[in-house]
Amino acid sequence: MKKNSKIYIAGHRGLVGSAILKNMQDKGYTNIIYKTHDELDLINQLAVKEFFELEKPEYVILAAAKVGGIIANSVYRADFIYENLQIQNNVIYQSYLNNVRKLLFLGSSCIYPKNSPQPISEDCLLESSLEYTNEPYAIAKIAGIKMCESYNLQYGTNYISVMPTNLYGPNDNFDLETSHVLPALIRKIHLAKLLNEKKYDDVIRDLGVNNFTEAEEYLMKFGVSAEQVEIWGTGNPRREFLYSEDMADACIFLLEKKDFKDTYNKDDKEIKNTHINIGTGKDLSIKELSELVKEIIGYKGKLFFNTDKPDGTMLKLIDTQKLDNLGWKYRMELNKGIQQVYQWYLSK
Repeated sequence: MKKNSKIYIAGHRGLVGSAILKNMQDKGYTNIIYKTHDELDLINQLAVKEFFELEKPEYVILAAAKVGGIIANSVYRADFIYENLQIQNNVIYQSYLNNVRKLLFLGSSCIYPKNSPQPISEDCLLESSLEYTNEPYAIAKIAGIKMCESYNLQYGTNYISVMPTNLYGPNDNFDLETSHVLPALIRKIHLAKLLNEKKYDDVIRDLGVNNFTEAEEYLMKFGVSAEQVEIWGTGNPRREFLYSEDMADACIFLLEKKDFKDTYNKDDKEIKNTHINIGTGKDLSIKELSELVKEIIGYKGKLFFNTDKPDGTMLKLIDTQKLDNLGWKYRMELNKGIQQVYQWYLSK
């Protein structure tokens, strides 16, 4: 991949896509193209077809997806499977038709079975049933992996699928209804701190509402008050977190230095599970994470774990041995990463 190669990043405004765009610009890539959702709806088959025929990108990074936390995955099940399947089908198929030299597909570690052995290796895929709360999203992402793998095997394309662990970083989604656990914790605990310190104007400004009564009523739906913050589940599930800029660095490393042939053992009779896990190999409980965020933000209230709400998968630590053997390792430790994300949130 040359510095002037034409590279299309789908999803450049999201957590992963924006980090990849920044990483590539920092590395001196000069011919990067991207479109906002208003400019190009990736669910629209005809629009994607016309875009690829006009632009003819040499490389494609498919980071666009409909994503969300446990609440969003539980409520918007049809949207998650339909929209993600459409995006993947359109972009991967048009990449094939327009002779894209290499494609990188971004998945998620939720593709793995609910009760996978820990740490979860790539070979665990499709071994047993998925976690119910995010099953539609996971099925869509599995389909994307298999689509890339199948095009490689049938047509000789060079598509690589990567499965990151839970991500966090600048440009994350902090919406209380749709965000993942870490940005949700940061915002909820930050707002609770403002309430605790009676900084009501800051609360109104943060939420974009008209008055404090409206803000208070809204925050009650999410269990946020001056005295305590509600967190779904027991706090016992363990999660692994990777800084988005580390994730971006891993993606560019694979694009620059590795190909599909590097993702499987040449002696295997069946070529499958060619995707690559990206993570840190470290996890902590949701309770430990919540206490860490509380300490970093400086909130003096309590944390309330609502055991009537679902926990989701109890253990989800991924095995990074394949990527380790390919020559890449993460850099950002969680404590420092959360501090940086919180400062980014405050600045925005």
